[in-house]
Amino acid sequence: MTHVLSAVAWPYANGPRHIGHVAGFGVPSDVFSRYMRMAGHDVLMVSGTDEHGTPILVQADKEGVTPQQLADRYNRVIVEDLQALGLSYDLFTRTSTRNHHQVVQTLFTAVHANGYVVARTQLGAISPSTGRTLPDRYIEGTCPICGYTSARGDQCDNCGNQLDPVDLIEPRSKIDGETPTFVETEHLFLDLPALADALGEWLAGVEEKGAWRPNVLAFSRNLLADVRPRAITRDLDWGIRVPLEGWEDNPAKRIYVWFDAVVGYLSASVEWARRLGEPERWRDWWNDSDALSYYFMGKDNITFHSQIWPAELLAHDGKGSRGGEQGPFGDLQLPTEVVSSEFLTMEGKQFSSSRGVVIYVRDVLERYQPDALRYFISAAGPETADSDFTWAEFVRRTNTELVAGWGNLVNRTAGMIAKNLGEIPAAGELQPVDTTLLDRVLGSFDTVGELLRTHRQKQALAEAMRTVGDVNAYISETEPFRLKKTDPARMATILHVAAQCISDCNTLLAPFLPHSAQAVHETFGRTGVFAPMPEIREVDDLDGGTPYPVLTGEYSAMRGTWHRVPVEPGTPVAVPTPIFTKLDDSVVETELARLRGESPEA
Repeated sequence: MTHVLSAVAWPYANGPRHIGHVAGFGVPSDVFSRYMRMAGHDVLMVSGTDEHGTPILVQADKEGVTPQQLADRYNRVIVEDLQALGLSYDLFTRTSTRNHHQVVQTLFTAVHANGYVVARTQLGAISPSTGRTLPDRYIEGTCPICGYTSARGDQCDNCGNQLDPVDLIEPRSKIDGETPTFVETEHLFLDLPALADALGEWLAGVEEKGAWRPNVLAFSRNLLADVRPRAITRDLDWGIRVPLEGWEDNPAKRIYVWFDAVVGYLSASVEWARRLGEPERWRDWWNDSDALSYYFMGKDNITFHSQIWPAELLAHDGKGSRGGEQGPFGDLQLPTEVVSSEFLTMEGKQFSSSRGVVIYVRDVLERYQPDALRYFISAAGPETADSDFTWAEFVRRTNTELVAGWGNLVNRTAGMIAKNLGEIPAAGELQPVDTTLLDRVLGSFDTVGELLRTHRQKQALAEAMRTVGDVNAYISETEPFRLKKTDPARMATILHVAAQCISDCNTLLAPFLPHSAQAVHETFGRTGVFAPMPEIREVDDLDGGTPYPVLTGEYSAMRGTWHRVPVEPGTPVAVPTPIFTKLDDSVVETELARLRGESPEA
């Protein structure tokens, strides 16, 4: 058993999340976490809503509410959506908790004490109409390095270089198009140059192991080519106070949201342990050099996970060129792997709520089965290249692969057992065709498992579905439905073999399709929890703040289940109901009409 940290990107709480978001951070992290639990590892999967920064203030102003009210509303929406999707968080919390504030301030203080925080004056971007500081990523312009016309104020997504808003050619506010004004202001900076050598050594070790996706490693290595101090405070009145004399009581200075959000992986682990009643338990995942940690996100967040967060960890540990003492959190381990997905588009266009090119997670799950969405993301999502969600492809994959492939195999086999025998039959003498299939399916545990362990989920799902296809072919070849009168013993043997192979396939597919995995488990007469689901719990803030919902769960039932479990002859099997819902072809036009802003009935 190994301790495995699944650190999942924190969705921003300024609105509901769309399917592009969960394609990047949600489903891939859950598939991996479920598999690793089933393989016997001790997994801690954590995240929460990211609730600080100017975008929250901007949206709150638009809606006429306070920043906390806005964060409260969308925190709950996001928690409910992720629960409905079946994402098995040990703790999904939020950055507005007092626990998070305390952990951030403690880590900040350690980084500062080791000399990796420096003060300097810079030009800050201000909105001429509101007088409010504009966040770097809300300023857009032309990159002075590569000429990309949609570079952000913090970095250029085209060339990957770190930028400051004042560097941009023809900068403009993404909020209202205004040209920002720049004024001098003092801020604190993370001294990345003093940590560059340590970061480079870490990435060199990563490259030697050859485990990361090449695009992520290349992007991360390129970031070291132009390393500069990066601001970790902002002129704001919403966020975490700076725990330094002369700064702490300043009403207009806060820790920058990008610095505090990545600390959330640690603070959520601390909160989880405290809620468990074992306040030091988090150290098993953070201080143990044998523990593994995987960070899941979309490619726009690589910088923060392969440079900024590792730099904060190194600075806390005193491992940069300035040296220093190990901080109060002990020897914090660097990420084992940054697992970044590319972008998902929709009907050939980039997701955009303002332009109506969007479908929110909640809307999909209100109309379709959660496993249908999980299946599409796993089979056709942006694992290593940008991919496109289309309603035609969603309907096709649901009908031809889930319904006609896996669902039909489950239903027709259970139906034959229920109709002809009423229970799982015992096997008679096995023929070569039976043992060949049993061996083929058994071998899939190693094949699919290795693909899942190394984040090749598309290949893993494709292999699992090929196995399903082999079982379907076996039934078509052996034709047990023709043998009831002529050779009932042979029929029973075939159905026993089929039931065993379906049980195995259900295990192979459980990380991808947990809702239907539980249904298949019960269809063949098994009891108990096979694919545990997360639940929403209303909790009090541990340190006296306001109550809030968290996503958590009890997942021990799946631990160590990645293997063949023999089916038990005599287990009752009832006439099944369909596992998956076939979609009518009219779904495509109905959903496209919604995208066009038309009434579905029009």
